Amino acid sequence: MTAPTITEPQLALVRTAAVAALGVLPTSRELTAGNPVAATPDLLTTGQAITARFSGAATGEVVVVVGQDLADALKESPLGELDLTAAVRPALEAAARAFGPVVLDPGQLMEPGVALSSIAAKGDAVAVPLLDAGQVNAVLAMALTPWPADAGGGVAPRGPAGAAPMRGGLDMLHDVEMEVSAELGRTRMSVRELLSLTPGAIVELDRAAGSPADLLVNGRLIARGEVVVVDENFGIRITEIVAPGTERE
Repeated sequence: MTAPTITEPQLALVRTAAVAALGVLPTSRELTAGNPVAATPDLLTTGQAITARFSGAATGEVVVVVGQDLADALKESPLGELDLTAAVRPALEAAARAFGPVVLDPGQLMEPGVALSSIAAKGDAVAVPLLDAGQVNAVLAMALTPWPADAGGGVAPRGPAGAAPMRGGLDMLHDVEMEVSAELGRTRMSVRELLSLTPGAIVELDRAAGSPADLLVNGRLIARGEVVVVDENFGIRITEIVAPGTERE
């Protein structure tokens, strides 16, 4: 079986996409984009991978493999365990949009070897090692159908050698989007009571009128406040920030 030919324009395009992804990829270390290579399953065997398909100005698949440090930071966040796919999605989008306006699917969490094996099987997939002091700390891999004819356009690199700004601790999570919800109160009901609900029925909650509403992130209480109306929409004016560990007080 003849190995696929990967052209210089393809290599240049994927490196441009990798530099764009580095600008929004949460990481605790300063990473630089290495030399593009043919995608292989053994580029990075630890950490977690997120893969997503895209279509629009270009059609293809993008894979980002991140190190265990990011996965651990998301699990140990003060706001509770956060979604790795949501954290890495901006980097996936930035890489895909280096080829023009595209629509990205929700993405899927996979083991690094499985994700890289899958995209490498496409034959003409290109990967860019993302390096920390010369060591591979993350990987971006892409396969397009078909590949653009040239490497014109794209996103200009940021800084020397495509370096991304260093972020550590909680800073690496600042761009992660999370679901925020407000809760007026709770109650418990039997299945019989639930099935008997009809339009107009009133469900009594466990909170007195005028009591503050709860603001939750991923189900964890972070603040309390009073309900207000903002441009015909409900909102919450924060009156109290809840310290970690005191949620049940």
